[in-house]
Amino acid sequence: MGSKDLKLLDVFSYESLVHAVAGAMGSVTAMTVYFPLDTARLRLQVDDKRKAKSTQAILSEIIKEEGLLAPYRGWFPVICSLCCSNFVYFYCFHSLKATWLQGQRSTPGRDLIFGIAAGVVNVLVTTPLWVVNTRLKLQGEKFRNEDIQPTHYNGIIDAFVQIMQREGVGALWNGTFPSLLLVLNPAVQLMIYEGLKRQLMRGVHRELSSVEVFLIGAIAKAVATTITYPLQTVQSVLRFGQHGQPADQSKLLNSLRSVMYLLINRVRKWGVLGLFKGLEAKLLQTVLTAALMFLLYEKIANTTFRVMGLRHTMTAR
Repeated sequence: MGSKDLKLLDVFSYESLVHAVAGAMGSVTAMTVYFPLDTARLRLQVDDKRKAKSTQAILSEIIKEEGLLAPYRGWFPVICSLCCSNFVYFYCFHSLKATWLQGQRSTPGRDLIFGIAAGVVNVLVTTPLWVVNTRLKLQGEKFRNEDIQPTHYNGIIDAFVQIMQREGVGALWNGTFPSLLLVLNPAVQLMIYEGLKRQLMRGVHRELSSVEVFLIGAIAKAVATTITYPLQTVQSVLRFGQHGQPADQSKLLNSLRSVMYLLINRVRKWGVLGLFKGLEAKLLQTVLTAALMFLLYEKIANTTFRVMGLRHTMTAR
């Protein structure tokens, strides 16, 4: 069997599939648990005239004005998008590692490169799902910003159809440019997570404890989120599709101008700290979600490999 055949087997390996399913299941469960925190974060990012600043205050405000279940509005499309997104990301990441490392030990630099490559594929494939789920998640909410126009979508399919009819197919990839820049977020997160994991397992072949996995997952996500948060805010605004920046003939140039326009506009309105508006809610939500996700991911993957009687190669990274 030639080297090309071996690389093809690595790409479509059972191990990559296990990692992808475990990552998808872990992320979906974790996001469901902490979903209201994501609702608060998104509202703070998009509705820039809202007075409530803290996560607790904005959630209390949402429940009082819109009902007890309002913090879970848009749960289904978000979960669908997250499941697809994490499946694609983890599958690509571990397929790339298996293909290029061929059993060799990985390094932080290699982990970062594999993470960026997997992130680019993930963004190009799943951005339409995230555009639709952002619209559905914000639909029916009471905004303080009068310039925001209400939308009326009857589910995921109807949202896809309306967006394509009214705004064109290209609108489904709104926010792709900052999303491509944001592949650094999961890449940095996985680089730090894998690095810390290797340090804890150095010279010892064992499974990490639940506390260890939770802590290194939380640390990795906290660092990655803080570094990339301004671009995440711009991404949310662009996906919502009501940022009010006129289109340019060049889509790439217009995307770059939109990102710069939104970043500069926020700095002018609220100063540099305006770039981090909603960071408290985002950190609380994303750190807890990522930590729980990694914990579930490791447990699911380890259990699956053990049940199938296969050696868990994660310890050889």
